[in-house]
Amino acid sequence: MDTPSASFTPLVPGMVGMVLVGSSVSVSHALVDAPLFTAQAVRYAAATAILLLLARLAGARPVWPRGREWLWLAGLAVTGLVLFNVAVVRGVAHAEPAVIAVAVASVPVVLGVLGPLLERRAPSRQVLLAAPVVVAGAVLVEGTGRTDAAGVAWAALALGCEAAFTLLAVPVLGRHTPWGVSVHASWLGAVLFAVLGVTCEGPTAAREVTGAQWAAVGYLALLVTAVAFVLWYSTVRTVGAGRAGLLTGLAPLAAAAAGTATGAGVPGTTVWVGIAVVIAGLVGGLRARRAPALGTPSGRAPSADASSTAPTRPDPARRGSRLS
Repeated sequence: MDTPSASFTPLVPGMVGMVLVGSSVSVSHALVDAPLFTAQAVRYAAATAILLLLARLAGARPVWPRGREWLWLAGLAVTGLVLFNVAVVRGVAHAEPAVIAVAVASVPVVLGVLGPLLERRAPSRQVLLAAPVVVAGAVLVEGTGRTDAAGVAWAALALGCEAAFTLLAVPVLGRHTPWGVSVHASWLGAVLFAVLGVTCEGPTAAREVTGAQWAAVGYLALLVTAVAFVLWYSTVRTVGAGRAGLLTGLAPLAAAAAGTATGAGVPGTTVWVGIAVVIAGLVGGLRARRAPALGTPSGRAPSADASSTAPTRPDPARRGSRLS
Protein backbone atom coordinates (compact mmCIF):
# COMPACT_ATOMS: atom_id res chain seq x y z
CA MET A 1 0.00 0.00 0.00
CA ASP A 2 1.53 3.31 -1.08
CA THR A 3 0.54 5.20 2.06
CA PRO A 4 3.63 5.87 4.17
CA SER A 5 1.80 8.92 5.48
CA ALA A 6 -1.93 9.24 5.16
CA SER A 7 -2.29 12.83 6.37
CA PHE A 8 -2.43 15.88 4.15
CA THR A 9 0.27 17.88 5.94
CA PRO A 10 3.31 16.00 4.52
CA LEU A 11 2.05 16.78 1.01
CA VAL A 12 2.19 20.56 1.51
CA PRO A 13 5.96 21.02 0.95
CA GLY A 14 5.79 19.11 -2.33
CA MET A 15 2.75 21.10 -3.43
CA VAL A 16 4.53 24.39 -2.75
CA GLY A 17 7.62 23.12 -4.55
CA MET A 18 5.64 22.20 -7.66
CA VAL A 19 3.86 25.56 -7.63
CA LEU A 20 7.26 27.28 -7.57
CA VAL A 21 8.47 25.12 -10.46
CA GLY A 22 5.36 25.83 -12.51
CA SER A 23 5.46 29.55 -11.84
CA SER A 24 9.05 29.69 -13.08
CA VAL A 25 8.03 29.12 -16.70
CA SER A 26 7.48 32.80 -17.38
CA VAL A 27 10.73 33.67 -15.59
CA SER A 28 12.71 31.10 -17.55
CA HIS A 29 11.49 32.71 -20.77
CA ALA A 30 13.88 35.58 -20.03
CA LEU A 31 16.82 33.21 -20.48
CA VAL A 32 15.96 32.11 -24.02
CA ASP A 33 18.71 34.27 -25.54
CA ALA A 34 21.22 33.81 -22.70
CA PRO A 35 24.17 31.38 -22.87
CA LEU A 36 22.39 28.30 -21.50
CA PHE A 37 25.24 26.39 -19.83
CA THR A 38 26.88 29.45 -18.29
CA ALA A 39 23.61 30.78 -16.87
CA GLN A 40 22.75 27.38 -15.42
CA ALA A 41 26.23 27.02 -13.91
CA VAL A 42 25.78 30.32 -12.07
CA ARG A 43 22.27 29.31 -11.04
CA TYR A 44 23.33 26.07 -9.40
CA ALA A 45 26.48 27.55 -7.86
CA ALA A 46 24.36 30.27 -6.24
CA ALA A 47 21.79 27.69 -5.16
CA THR A 48 24.52 25.65 -3.47
CA ALA A 49 25.64 28.66 -1.44
CA ILE A 50 22.05 29.45 -0.47
CA LEU A 51 21.36 25.84 0.49
CA LEU A 52 24.45 25.64 2.71
CA LEU A 53 23.39 28.84 4.48
CA LEU A 54 19.78 27.69 4.94
CA ALA A 55 20.92 24.25 6.12
CA ARG A 56 23.11 25.85 8.77
CA LEU A 57 20.23 28.02 9.94
CA ALA A 58 17.97 24.95 10.05
CA GLY A 59 20.52 22.96 12.03
CA ALA A 60 21.04 20.45 9.21
CA ARG A 61 24.51 19.14 8.44
CA PRO A 62 24.93 17.65 4.96
CA VAL A 63 27.40 14.76 4.97
CA TRP A 64 29.91 13.82 2.30
CA PRO A 65 28.80 11.02 -0.08
CA ARG A 66 30.55 7.69 0.05
CA GLY A 67 30.64 4.50 -1.97
CA ARG A 68 27.74 3.97 -4.33
CA GLU A 69 26.06 7.15 -3.14
CA TRP A 70 28.28 9.01 -5.59
CA LEU A 71 26.66 7.10 -8.45
CA TRP A 72 23.12 7.96 -7.35
CA LEU A 73 23.89 11.66 -6.79
CA ALA A 74 26.02 12.08 -9.91
CA GLY A 75 23.35 10.30 -11.95
CA LEU A 76 20.73 12.65 -10.50
CA ALA A 77 22.79 15.71 -11.46
CA VAL A 78 23.60 14.43 -14.96
CA THR A 79 20.04 13.42 -15.83
CA GLY A 80 17.73 15.55 -13.67
CA LEU A 81 19.67 18.78 -14.13
CA VAL A 82 22.00 18.75 -17.15
CA LEU A 83 20.37 16.40 -19.65
CA PHE A 84 16.90 17.62 -18.75
CA ASN A 85 17.78 21.23 -19.60
CA VAL A 86 19.51 20.15 -22.81
CA ALA A 87 16.50 18.01 -23.81
CA VAL A 88 14.10 20.90 -23.29
CA VAL A 89 16.21 23.39 -25.24
CA ARG A 90 16.97 21.02 -28.11
CA GLY A 91 13.45 19.62 -28.07
CA VAL A 92 11.72 22.95 -28.70
CA ALA A 93 13.80 23.25 -31.87
CA HIS A 94 11.96 20.21 -33.27
CA ALA A 95 8.63 20.37 -31.43
CA GLU A 96 6.26 22.95 -30.06
CA PRO A 97 6.80 23.64 -26.32
CA ALA A 98 3.48 21.95 -25.50
CA VAL A 99 4.87 18.62 -26.72
CA ILE A 100 7.77 18.77 -24.26
CA ALA A 101 5.46 19.96 -21.49
CA VAL A 102 3.03 17.08 -22.04
CA ALA A 103 5.89 14.57 -21.98
CA VAL A 104 7.15 15.95 -18.68
CA ALA A 105 3.60 16.00 -17.30
CA SER A 106 3.47 12.24 -17.81
CA VAL A 107 5.94 11.69 -14.97
CA PRO A 108 3.25 10.67 -12.41
CA VAL A 109 2.75 7.39 -14.26
CA VAL A 110 6.49 6.61 -14.23
CA LEU A 111 6.90 7.53 -10.56
CA GLY A 112 3.73 5.66 -9.63
CA VAL A 113 5.24 2.42 -10.94
CA LEU A 114 8.99 2.74 -10.37
CA GLY A 115 9.00 4.83 -7.19
CA PRO A 116 7.44 2.20 -4.91
CA LEU A 117 9.65 -0.50 -6.44
CA LEU A 118 12.77 1.44 -5.44
CA GLU A 119 11.25 1.83 -1.98
CA ARG A 120 10.66 -1.95 -1.92
CA ARG A 121 6.90 -1.66 -1.82
CA ALA A 122 4.16 -2.66 -4.21
CA PRO A 123 2.75 0.15 -6.40
CA SER A 124 -0.49 1.58 -5.06
CA ARG A 125 -3.59 0.79 -7.11
CA GLN A 126 -5.04 4.10 -5.97
CA VAL A 127 -2.06 6.05 -7.31
CA LEU A 128 -1.86 4.03 -10.54
CA LEU A 129 -5.50 4.81 -11.28
CA ALA A 130 -5.13 8.50 -10.45
CA ALA A 131 -1.88 9.09 -12.38
CA PRO A 132 -3.40 8.84 -15.89
CA VAL A 133 -6.17 11.22 -14.80
CA VAL A 134 -3.60 13.79 -13.67
CA VAL A 135 -1.68 13.35 -16.93
CA ALA A 136 -4.86 13.78 -19.00
CA GLY A 137 -5.66 16.98 -17.15
CA ALA A 138 -2.13 18.28 -17.70
CA VAL A 139 -2.44 17.56 -21.43
CA LEU A 140 -5.63 19.62 -21.54
CA VAL A 141 -3.91 22.47 -19.71
CA GLU A 142 -0.74 22.42 -21.80
CA GLY A 143 -2.38 21.56 -25.11
CA THR A 144 -0.69 19.62 -27.89
CA GLY A 145 1.51 20.64 -30.75
CA ARG A 146 3.39 19.65 -33.87
CA THR A 147 6.61 17.68 -33.73
CA ASP A 148 8.90 15.42 -35.73
CA ALA A 149 10.74 12.22 -34.82
CA ALA A 150 13.60 14.11 -33.22
CA GLY A 151 11.14 16.14 -31.18
CA VAL A 152 9.53 12.96 -29.88
CA ALA A 153 12.94 11.60 -28.91
CA TRP A 154 13.88 14.77 -27.04
CA ALA A 155 10.48 14.76 -25.31
CA ALA A 156 11.00 11.16 -24.21
CA LEU A 157 14.45 12.06 -22.86
CA ALA A 158 12.96 15.00 -20.96
CA LEU A 159 10.38 12.67 -19.40
CA GLY A 160 13.04 10.15 -18.37
CA CYS A 161 15.26 12.86 -16.89
CA GLU A 162 12.39 14.43 -14.96
CA ALA A 163 11.54 11.04 -13.45
CA ALA A 164 15.22 10.38 -12.68
CA PHE A 165 15.36 13.61 -10.67
CA THR A 166 13.11 11.92 -8.11
CA LEU A 167 13.89 8.23 -8.54
CA LEU A 168 17.67 8.53 -8.20
CA ALA A 169 17.25 10.44 -4.95
CA VAL A 170 15.20 7.70 -3.26
CA PRO A 171 18.14 5.40 -2.31
CA VAL A 172 20.12 8.25 -0.68
CA LEU A 173 17.40 10.33 0.98
CA GLY A 174 17.65 8.25 4.14
CA ARG A 175 21.25 9.09 4.99
CA HIS A 176 21.58 12.45 3.25
CA THR A 177 18.13 13.92 4.01
CA PRO A 178 16.49 16.43 1.62
CA TRP A 179 19.10 19.03 2.55
CA GLY A 180 22.04 16.83 1.65
CA VAL A 181 20.56 15.57 -1.61
CA SER A 182 19.72 19.14 -2.66
CA VAL A 183 23.20 20.44 -1.80
CA HIS A 184 25.07 17.67 -3.60
CA ALA A 185 22.81 17.75 -6.65
CA SER A 186 23.29 21.52 -6.93
CA TRP A 187 27.07 21.64 -6.66
CA LEU A 188 27.49 18.68 -8.98
CA GLY A 189 25.16 20.37 -11.46
CA ALA A 190 27.13 23.62 -11.16
CA VAL A 191 30.40 21.83 -11.96
CA LEU A 192 28.94 19.98 -14.95
CA PHE A 193 27.34 23.12 -16.38
CA ALA A 194 30.54 25.12 -15.82
CA VAL A 195 32.55 22.59 -17.82
CA LEU A 196 29.98 22.68 -20.62
CA GLY A 197 29.84 26.46 -20.48
CA VAL A 198 33.59 26.95 -20.81
CA THR A 199 33.82 24.28 -23.53
CA CYS A 200 30.81 25.24 -25.65
CA GLU A 201 30.24 28.94 -24.91
CA GLY A 202 33.65 30.21 -23.88
CA PRO A 203 35.02 31.50 -20.57
CA THR A 204 33.66 35.02 -21.15
CA ALA A 205 30.07 34.00 -21.93
CA ALA A 206 28.86 35.46 -18.63
CA ARG A 207 29.42 38.94 -20.06
CA GLU A 208 26.57 38.33 -22.51
CA VAL A 209 24.02 37.92 -19.71
CA THR A 210 21.88 41.03 -19.22
CA GLY A 211 20.63 42.51 -15.97
CA ALA A 212 17.14 41.11 -16.45
CA GLN A 213 18.59 37.69 -17.18
CA TRP A 214 20.71 37.80 -14.02
CA ALA A 215 17.54 38.60 -12.07
CA ALA A 216 15.88 35.53 -13.61
CA VAL A 217 18.91 33.41 -12.67
CA GLY A 218 18.66 34.69 -9.10
CA TYR A 219 14.97 33.79 -8.90
CA LEU A 220 15.63 30.31 -10.24
CA ALA A 221 18.55 29.78 -7.86
CA LEU A 222 16.68 30.84 -4.73
CA LEU A 223 13.08 29.68 -5.17
CA VAL A 224 13.07 27.07 -7.95
CA THR A 225 16.30 25.35 -6.90
CA ALA A 226 17.25 25.94 -3.26
CA VAL A 227 13.75 26.15 -1.81
CA ALA A 228 11.83 23.90 -4.22
CA PHE A 229 14.41 21.09 -4.12
CA VAL A 230 14.27 20.78 -0.33
CA LEU A 231 10.48 21.00 -0.26
CA TRP A 232 10.10 18.37 -2.98
CA TYR A 233 12.52 15.87 -1.51
CA SER A 234 10.94 16.34 1.93
CA THR A 235 7.62 15.16 0.56
CA VAL A 236 9.20 12.31 -1.43
CA ARG A 237 10.94 11.08 1.72
CA THR A 238 7.75 11.29 3.81
CA VAL A 239 5.00 9.98 1.52
CA GLY A 240 6.96 8.05 -1.09
CA ALA A 241 7.79 8.78 -4.72
CA GLY A 242 4.53 7.29 -6.02
CA ARG A 243 2.15 9.61 -4.17
CA ALA A 244 4.49 12.59 -4.47
CA GLY A 245 4.63 12.10 -8.23
CA LEU A 246 0.97 13.04 -8.52
CA LEU A 247 1.84 16.51 -7.27
CA THR A 248 3.76 17.23 -10.48
CA GLY A 249 0.33 17.82 -12.00
CA LEU A 250 0.27 21.11 -10.10
CA ALA A 251 3.13 22.56 -12.16
CA PRO A 252 1.06 23.13 -15.36
CA LEU A 253 -1.68 24.72 -13.25
CA ALA A 254 0.81 27.08 -11.65
CA ALA A 255 2.29 27.88 -15.07
CA ALA A 256 -1.17 28.76 -16.42
CA ALA A 257 -1.87 30.96 -13.39
CA ALA A 258 1.50 32.70 -13.71
CA GLY A 259 0.86 33.31 -17.41
CA THR A 260 -2.46 34.94 -16.59
CA ALA A 261 -0.85 37.11 -13.91
CA THR A 262 1.86 38.30 -16.31
CA GLY A 263 -0.60 39.32 -19.02
CA ALA A 264 -0.79 36.18 -21.16
CA GLY A 265 -4.58 36.31 -21.04
CA VAL A 266 -7.32 34.36 -19.30
CA PRO A 267 -7.16 30.60 -19.97
CA GLY A 268 -9.71 29.12 -22.36
CA THR A 269 -12.38 26.55 -21.65
CA THR A 270 -10.10 23.58 -22.37
CA VAL A 271 -7.58 24.80 -19.82
CA TRP A 272 -10.27 25.15 -17.16
CA VAL A 273 -11.49 21.64 -17.90
CA GLY A 274 -7.92 20.38 -17.63
CA ILE A 275 -7.50 22.11 -14.26
CA ALA A 276 -10.65 20.40 -13.00
CA VAL A 277 -9.41 17.02 -14.24
CA VAL A 278 -6.02 17.47 -12.55
CA ILE A 279 -7.70 18.40 -9.28
CA ALA A 280 -9.99 15.37 -9.52
CA GLY A 281 -7.00 13.10 -10.12
CA LEU A 282 -5.11 14.59 -7.18
CA VAL A 283 -8.06 14.20 -4.85
CA GLY A 284 -8.58 10.60 -5.93
CA GLY A 285 -4.92 9.66 -5.67
CA LEU A 286 -3.95 11.52 -2.52
CA ARG A 287 -6.97 11.08 -0.28
CA ALA A 288 -6.29 8.96 2.76
CA ARG A 289 -7.61 5.43 2.61
CA ARG A 290 -10.22 4.60 5.23
CA ALA A 291 -9.25 1.57 7.26
CA PRO A 292 -11.78 -1.31 7.03
CA ALA A 293 -14.02 -1.68 10.07
CA LEU A 294 -13.26 -4.55 12.44
CA GLY A 295 -15.59 -7.50 12.17
CA THR A 296 -16.09 -7.24 8.42
CA PRO A 297 -14.63 -9.81 5.99
CA SER A 298 -11.98 -7.31 4.84
CA GLY A 299 -11.48 -5.77 8.25
CA ARG A 300 -10.31 -8.55 10.48
CA ALA A 301 -8.43 -7.72 13.62
CA PRO A 302 -4.65 -7.55 13.17
CA SER A 303 -2.82 -10.81 13.60
CA ALA A 304 0.71 -12.05 13.50
CA ASP A 305 0.17 -13.46 10.02
CA ALA A 306 -1.23 -10.19 8.69
CA SER A 307 1.64 -8.16 10.05
CA SER A 308 4.18 -10.53 8.62
CA THR A 309 2.83 -10.24 5.09
CA ALA A 310 2.03 -6.51 5.00
CA PRO A 311 4.45 -4.56 2.82
CA THR A 312 6.63 -2.25 4.83
CA ARG A 313 8.82 0.67 3.92
CA PRO A 314 12.49 0.12 4.75
CA ASP A 315 13.91 2.23 7.56
CA PRO A 316 15.66 5.23 5.90
CA ALA A 317 18.71 5.00 8.11
CA ARG A 318 19.20 1.29 7.40
CA ARG A 319 18.69 1.85 3.68
CA GLY A 320 21.34 4.57 3.76
CA SER A 321 23.82 2.35 5.57
CA ARG A 322 23.48 -0.37 2.95
CA LEU A 323 24.64 2.12 0.32
CA SER A 324 27.71 3.11 2.21
